[in-house]
Amino acid sequence: MAAFDLIIFDYDGVVADSELLNNAILAELLTEAGMPTTLEQSLSSYVGKRWSDCVALIQARFGSCPDELHAEWTRRCHARAPLDLAPVTGALDFMRSRHEPRCIASSSPVDWISMGLSRFGLASTFSGPIYSATIHVTRGKPHPDLFLHAAAQMQVDPARTLVIEDSPSGAAAGDAAGMTVVGLCAGGHMRDGDGDRLRKAGAHHIVDDYRAISVILDA
Repeated sequence: MAAFDLIIFDYDGVVADSELLNNAILAELLTEAGMPTTLEQSLSSYVGKRWSDCVALIQARFGSCPDELHAEWTRRCHARAPLDLAPVTGALDFMRSRHEPRCIASSSPVDWISMGLSRFGLASTFSGPIYSATIHVTRGKPHPDLFLHAAAQMQVDPARTLVIEDSPSGAAAGDAAGMTVVGLCAGGHMRDGDGDRLRKAGAHHIVDDYRAISVILDA
């Protein structure tokens, strides 16, 4: 019998290699608004979090966050996607060669995820719908709510669910949900020490590529 009945994928940094794009634009917009932010600062603060949770962090640091910033961030990300959005290395081959039930549970909006899946030709490879912390739960990652919601909707025991994550907040959420968490360090945004940070946050396995995930699944 297979060890897992469901694979839950985060999206940004796990399926789409989009965290550099997203955070470069966010740092750009914050800086334009008089809140100087580098790419590295954006990556360390906002990866894996919903926009509403990012706003709270921005307000805590700078005292405010312009209301129009989210709409402009969304516009610029979608505008640059045709040139700059690509899948994480190995994701396409993995999706097309593996047949375990799978779904996406992400902090990003459904329209952003759907656009990328369509662009990559992956929409039909997911047996479950897209679960987004922006609409399906009250609390985002690092709380376990989104992952537990996805498992319940897919009618799978959390203990028999594998989560693939790239952020400490996502790893913490998966661990709190009682799932097995793989920390994937394959995205272009990953930095030295990120594997250790994922493990400390709750990841049970740290891997550098999708081939290593196949090894875990086949063990």
